[in-house]
Amino acid sequence: MHKPTRRTLLRAIGTAAGSAAVYRTMDALGLLGPGAAHAAALDLPPGSGEGGRVVILGAGLSGLAAAWEMSRAGWRCTVLEASGRPGGRNLTVRGGDVLTERGMRQEVCFDREDHLYANLGPARIPYHHRTVLGYCKAFGIDLEVFTNDNRAAFFHNRERFGGRPVAGRRVLTDMRGYVAELLAKAVNRGALDEELTADDKESVRAMLKSFGGLKDDLSYAGTNRAGYGGSEIHAGMAAGEVEDSLDFGELLGADFWQYKLHFSHFLNQNPTLFQPVGGMDAIPRAFAERVGRLVQYGSVVEQIRRRGDGVRIVWRGPDGAERETLADYAICTIPAPVLKDIPNDFSPETRAALGSLEFVEAVKVAFQAKRRFWEEDAAIYGGISWTDNDITQIWYPCNGYHRPKGVLVGAYIWSRKPGLRYSAMSGPERLRAALAEGAPLHPGYAGEMECGISRAWLNVPFQKGGWPRRNPDAAAALRRGDGPFHFAGDQVTALPGWQEGALLAAHAAAGAIHGHFTAR
Repeated sequence: MHKPTRRTLLRAIGTAAGSAAVYRTMDALGLLGPGAAHAAALDLPPGSGEGGRVVILGAGLSGLAAAWEMSRAGWRCTVLEASGRPGGRNLTVRGGDVLTERGMRQEVCFDREDHLYANLGPARIPYHHRTVLGYCKAFGIDLEVFTNDNRAAFFHNRERFGGRPVAGRRVLTDMRGYVAELLAKAVNRGALDEELTADDKESVRAMLKSFGGLKDDLSYAGTNRAGYGGSEIHAGMAAGEVEDSLDFGELLGADFWQYKLHFSHFLNQNPTLFQPVGGMDAIPRAFAERVGRLVQYGSVVEQIRRRGDGVRIVWRGPDGAERETLADYAICTIPAPVLKDIPNDFSPETRAALGSLEFVEAVKVAFQAKRRFWEEDAAIYGGISWTDNDITQIWYPCNGYHRPKGVLVGAYIWSRKPGLRYSAMSGPERLRAALAEGAPLHPGYAGEMECGISRAWLNVPFQKGGWPRRNPDAAAALRRGDGPFHFAGDQVTALPGWQEGALLAAHAAAGAIHGHFTAR
């Protein structure tokens, strides 16, 4: 009886459990290089893909990364991209650019200076997204800190605090103080006697006093952590009056505590976060510099078919002529809302998974301001203000500090109803609506702006949405692959909406295909 080889083992695993299992097995056996799941490069052995052909559908980050990694291993790669640019949802706009949506054309009106741009797709990279950061390091992409959480920025609820915005430092300080006081009272009344020893209770009291800024009697009456009243936030030459604490009932009645207060505690929102200097599109541009010769832009996929053990892709080029590409495998990175409507030979299970992925109605609106009023008037340098108006957030730029002008994101929407409302508007209507909804946070807001631009991803023809809402079953089904068809993009991962997910999916698909190919 012959001893089974690695190739036999991989072939058997692929037959029984699918391509994702092959990839995991190759990783466990050390065939993908050290730390492949978290490295910048997949490190397929040079020349190991010679003679293999793969067609990659879509030149977003996932498709570009798959082309880069596989072509370095000797694979013959063809990338078909329907639009005229690389990057997919990674979109940075600058003065002179033109944006098109369904039935709409917008010209980007920003001045042509290096700091005046808007990231209308992904805009931040968490410190633990090691694959994205690894590519940035490998490709020489300079990074700067992205400020996510800024205590000088505002929380705004129309029904609370007289409809006025409140500085984040006050909301966070007072909420912490009130909660600490409540817990201290519970300890003093013996409510936690079964859980705490006498020594524990003393330690807890001391901790709560420090944590919440409580008085000696463990009551909360405000603290200088929230700042001082008057014209200066800090104490200055002589300490002023500490800001009055906010009413606890008002804090509870506002929506801040539901998730906005602890937004930066979510793992993917933890500091430190980064952004590429000059715009997020530095990442797809760096890939395109390396694999641009493999990408055919303006190429709309019309059929995805099987051909023996391989694939046949029918597509229409920018000249309108129909063509076909034959390959051993296909990596499909096209967003599910688009992919599901392309005639295909996918299995019923794959079709069901694609049909069940629902994409977010994401919208961003960005404005160029005449002056950096958020810095000059409110000492806000980067970060995010929150409102219960449909615009949801205002983002302040983390670059160009103290320059004469700046570009801020005046709306970032990802909830269904507000997203649908803004997606149904014309470009000028979106700008007017976003200005009106941002006005309560900054006096004279509309008058400060010179011009604006917007993007409703639901209306973008080859996107039809921002990113998938979580659907673990559908993502898992697509990760298993479907014969010669493999699927990538953030839509097949537990990181929907993040570039890290797109890159990890590219590695998984490329690794699985490579495992099948070398096991033949």
